[in-house]
Amino acid sequence: MHIPAYDEMLEAHERIKPHIRRTPVRESDYINELTGAKLYFKCENFQEPGAFKVRGATNAVFGLDEKRSEKGVATHSSGNHASCLSYAAMKRGIPCHVVMPSTAPQAKKDTVRRYGGIITECEPSTSSREATFKKVQAATGGDFVHPYNDPRVIAGQGTCSRELVEQTDGLDIVVAPIGGGGMVSGTCLTLSTLAPETKVIAAEPEQADDAFRSFKAGRIIADDAPKTIADGLLVPLKELTWHFVSSHVSEIYTASEREIVDAMKLTWKHLRIVMEPSSAVPLAIVLKHPEVFKGKRAGIIITGGNVDLDRLPWLSQA
Repeated sequence: MHIPAYDEMLEAHERIKPHIRRTPVRESDYINELTGAKLYFKCENFQEPGAFKVRGATNAVFGLDEKRSEKGVATHSSGNHASCLSYAAMKRGIPCHVVMPSTAPQAKKDTVRRYGGIITECEPSTSSREATFKKVQAATGGDFVHPYNDPRVIAGQGTCSRELVEQTDGLDIVVAPIGGGGMVSGTCLTLSTLAPETKVIAAEPEQADDAFRSFKAGRIIADDAPKTIADGLLVPLKELTWHFVSSHVSEIYTASEREIVDAMKLTWKHLRIVMEPSSAVPLAIVLKHPEVFKGKRAGIIITGGNVDLDRLPWLSQA
């Protein structure tokens, strides 16, 4: 198992700079007053494909040599990694095959196809996703770019927190959502060297809390088919991301479905930006645990903004 190093994150940042956006950091006086903290929201929803995963995907795609790139790339994803890998492959002019659960939001499927990605659907479980992917990769020969358990991807995701630190002049805490752990691992990779005094806290839905239970048990506990409104956080930790989570994360907190929706509405209203449910989990845990964040400078990574506008969660819960 190759564990990416800080220098690999720096190399990734130079490689991907021509193809990604240095996303802005937003603040809200109202949310700061509400939480008692100074919150800095890193808006990865402003990336062209709408999610932070373009960083890791672009690093993997543009890091391929010419021969390995001939057959393109392949992956499995609930949505954002699929669209970001398709986008990066389109930019390089190579094919991209993706396996997506049939329940993935239509908005995310549409984005994948818009960037030229070729979708094969599977049942909404980790086992079905991985079994279907094996068949697709055998047929296409594409280079497997795992959504998160890939050192190239983790190094790419680590560039986000490098920018965040530069844009905020130092933080006490950085909070990111956790599913498979790619963004959290990249955050740990960067901050453990660049700002070791900054704590990394992960935020997870109660209804898909395998990372929380793994963290408490000291070993990976994987759920096969959890159900939560935060559809980007359905996958389990793997050995590479577990290395970073178990070594560098200070705490994992969870939020209920209602708390996630309430936080999502709050950011839409007061930050005035489109974000998806998975991105609202960090603010949900800040609101739930004010004693942890009061008086602190905290970076909040808004991981994505690919939302089906015809199926907003507060409409279905009305």
